[in-house]
Amino acid sequence: MNVLDALKNGKATIVDVRSREEFQDGHVAGSINIPLQEVPAKVEEFKSMAKPLVLCCLSGGRSGQATAFLQQNGVEEVYNGGGWMDVNSMI
Repeated sequence: MNVLDALKNGKATIVDVRSREEFQDGHVAGSINIPLQEVPAKVEEFKSMAKPLVLCCLSGGRSGQATAFLQQNGVEEVYNGGGWMDVNSMI
């Protein structure tokens, strides 16, 4: 499965890892906000979320960091969606 497949099935949980302020300025409808700096403390929460997980941010850098971290810590079916506007255009 890739990001597009994860989004097209309509069952993906979209997590935006930008700051709360950035998230409030615009985000993918239905996405949840967990800022990057909070990701390490919420690994168990990520493990219990409905899969697949698609992470996004502004350009894909922070979501890439979060995706790699989560994968290294045993979270399965997690994908870097890139920028939130890119994710928005794929759904």
